[in-house]
Parts: sequence; C-alpha cells; structure tokens
Amino acid sequence: MSEQRALLPDNFRTWLAERDERHQDTYALVWVAQGSGPTSWAEPEAPRAGETGIARAGADLTRLALQEVTHGRAETLRRWIQLDDGIRNLAIITAAPGGLHEHTPGELAAELLLDPATDEARLTDLLADWFSRRNAEAQQGLELGWIAAAAAWTCHMRALASYPPPSVLGPSLERAGEQDEATEELVVSTGLRIADLLDRLERAYRPRAELIEDWHAVKALSADVPALSGIADWLLDQIALRDAPAQQLRAVLEPDVTDFVRDRQADSAPLGVAPALDAPRAAHLAQARKAVRAYTADMYAGREQEARHLLDAFPAPARALSTSGPAAAWRRHSATAQDAVEALATRRAAITAEDSTDYFADPELLHAETSYVAAREGQLHLMHDALGRLAFPNPTPGDLPDELAPVAAAQTQRRVTEAYGTLERAAQVLDGQIHYQLQQPVPAHRRATASPETDLLTRARGALKDTAAASVPFDEVHIRARLQEAMARPATPAGPDPAAPATPTAHDQAHTQSLAIGSVTSGVGR
Repeated sequence: MSEQRALLPDNFRTWLAERDERHQDTYALVWVAQGSGPTSWAEPEAPRAGETGIARAGADLTRLALQEVTHGRAETLRRWIQLDDGIRNLAIITAAPGGLHEHTPGELAAELLLDPATDEARLTDLLADWFSRRNAEAQQGLELGWIAAAAAWTCHMRALASYPPPSVLGPSLERAGEQDEATEELVVSTGLRIADLLDRLERAYRPRAELIEDWHAVKALSADVPALSGIADWLLDQIALRDAPAQQLRAVLEPDVTDFVRDRQADSAPLGVAPALDAPRAAHLAQARKAVRAYTADMYAGREQEARHLLDAFPAPARALSTSGPAAAWRRHSATAQDAVEALATRRAAITAEDSTDYFADPELLHAETSYVAAREGQLHLMHDALGRLAFPNPTPGDLPDELAPVAAAQTQRRVTEAYGTLERAAQVLDGQIHYQLQQPVPAHRRATASPETDLLTRARGALKDTAAASVPFDEVHIRARLQEAMARPATPAGPDPAAPATPTAHDQAHTQSLAIGSVTSGVGR
C-alpha cells in the first residue's frame, strides 16, 4: 500500500470533514488523469502494478476526479469492477487528515476471502464477470484478448493470485464459449510471465538489455491494460538513464527547477506549505520528458533515423571552460543560480567518488550520468550568460566601430535564443520563476533571498521585453497583405514605355550615317 503525506484537493477536504469514527471503512473511487510524474527522472522504485501512483510523494493531486464514495470492502470492489472500463485509470483511495492511501482491487479481494462473512461464490462470480469482460472488450480480440485480460488480472489482482484461479477462469471461459485447455494454458502462462516481469522490476540493478526486453513486452500490452502504461514509461526512463545521447537531450530541454527541488528537500519547510511548481516550467519539464521518451522509444524500436533527427534538432552545448562575465554577474546576485551550480558540482563529485559503488555496478549508468552533467554544465552557462546580459547589460565600448554597435547589441538576443530556443519560451520561464518566488508562505530557508531574487528576475523580464520589441520578426501575414494590396491596384494608363528606345529624329539619323561612313575610312584619313 502506497502512502502520501500532502494536502488534499477541495473535494477530498469536504469528504474528510464529513467522515467520523463510525465510517472508518470508507473508500473513494477516483479517476486519475494522465500527467507528468515527479520532477526526479531517476525514480528508483517501479510503479506498483494495479496502482495509479497518485499516492506517491510528489504526485499531482489535481489529476484526481472523485467518482463516488463507498463503504466497506465488498461494496468498493463491486463498484470498481462495474466502473472499470479498461481505458481510464480508476483508483481506490482511503484518506486520513493529511494523507492518501491507494489500494489495489486484489488487496480488497484477498481481504474479503479471509473474512468468514464473505459469500465466496458471489465474489468469484464477480471476478469471473470482470475477467470475461476484459477479454471481450480488448482491442486485439480473438486469442490476444485473453492475453490482455490475463495481463490486466495480474496487474490488478496480483495480491489475490498471479493468474485467475480455476474458480474464476472456468466460468469466464464458459461465458465466452471457449472452454479448452489451450486457452487455459495461454491465460496461466501469460499471468506467470507478467508476474515474473513485475518481480524483475523490483530488483535494484538491471542491465539495459533486460530493461529494453521488458519494455517491448509491456508496450505490446499497455494499449489494452492502462495499468501497464505507467510501467512502460518508467522502463523508458530507466533505459534513457543508461543512454548518453538521451541524457544530453534531457540536459538541453529540461528547465532549471533548482528552487523547487531545494524547497522540497528542505527540512525546515512545514508540512504542505512548499510552493507548487509553476505552470510554465511544469509544462516545459513535461515536454522534455516526452521528448526524451520519444527518442528512447525510437532508438530501441528500430527507428534510429527518427531518433537521430531528434538529437540533431537539439544539439548539446559545448561545456564552457571559463565563466563569462554576464554569467558570473548573474550567479553573484541569484541565489537560485548559485544553488544550481553547487548542486551540479555535488552531483559530479558523487559520480566520480571512489566509494560510488552504485554507479560502478552499472558502467552504462555512470557514462550516461557523466554525459548529462557535462551537457548540463554547458546549458546552465548558456542560461546564466543570457540572464546576465539581460539584467546587467554591458556598456558599449568606447572604441567600438559604429558598424559593430548593432552587432554587439544583437548578441543578447542570440544568447537568449541559444539558451531557451525562442524569446517567447524565455519569457515563459521567467514569468514562471517570478510566480514561483511570489507564492506564499515563503519557505523559511529562502525568506532572505526571495525578494532580491524576484527583483532580479523582474529586471531580466523587463529587459527581455525590450529586446523582443527591438527585434523585427519576419511578419508573413503583413507581407502577404501588402502583396495582395499591390495586386489589387488598377493598371497604369497606357503610355510610352520609359524602358523602350525613343523614336530617332532626323539629326540622329544623320549622325548615325556619318558614324557608319567613318567606320570604313582608313585610320590616316580619320
């Protein structure tokens, strides 16, 4: 059973307020929308099969949508089986003030079988009906439908049994009219294979080849078993952590969320008051993770050319050998920038330490992590250099030729584009960081730096606005409108063509004849 200590959405606050000691055996059935996971890419623990992960630390609780409240394990399991459509994620949640707990249907079924008051025949009939429906509604159909149903059983009912017991499988096959040993063997073998896969996910050290093999197996089933989609994504992340180009791509695309990570890690932050990550950087973080997963999927699904195109679109920056003046100025004034540099240095020291047994146990992981740190160092330098040029613009050198003055001024815009891709994306990041710093209450560990950091970010944001206004973008709409306006003008009245040769006069004709006669006269006579 997973557990999360966090503040709950408003609808759950109402639910908790209405509960009393007489209704402790109360559950909530909630739909959990797809969303990005925690900010950490290296989630060591695999998603638990049959759970949505909404009760894990760092999960986005705004993805919850309350379906209904149930009382007792039997009613909760019955309603989950009725509502589960095999497409959306339906979670079983219990709550206490300040916390969430998620349960799998298999847990409830196993507890019910231990209860002497349970009608076992009714329970097995309910499970058989759900298992038969998972086969009938599977997209693959025919024999593959039983494979999808067996995978769904193993994910959701594993706490009860790794595959449907005879009391459930027999009635299910009977309802489908497919009572034969071959189908029974298919269901049992599929359940055992998926259970073995889930057991392997719990091992601490996994070679990349094994992760890739498991990802292919899970990906083939995830279309019909939503519970496996989170595991498939986790496997992709684990593969990407062992792929150096994937980590370089990640280093380029992910935003700097050092302030948010520090707030979450700070021991002095009271429970539930750590600010939420701002929407712009959360969106950029999700985009980065999606892009890295796309590259990894292409790379290990035989689409190497598509994977190469992704890498070429976002080249890794070269590591800066020295810190530029603008970057140094920004780091002197920005506490977040100082934290980012220090965190990266700590990370580099950790992976190169002599006692770093975790990484030496997996050389591919060490190489990919080293590649990330090197690329991220270059990316941080680009960002800090761009922000330093915005907040602390250098005066134009007195001996600079006039022709080079606009070239020097354009370097700020070029640096911003190198660091963020576009001026608009840079504006989104700065707006998000400003919004993040202004959230209340401010964690105790950065109360002294929040106000100066906000002023610094606001100064850079204002300079970025002026930079964008000074640039002249290519306005395709304006050009097209001017062209259509010119084409719609009436034709010029007929008249002499200024480009055509003029009609020769009598004087011109006489002059031409004299030139012709002179051209055949000897040089002495001329």
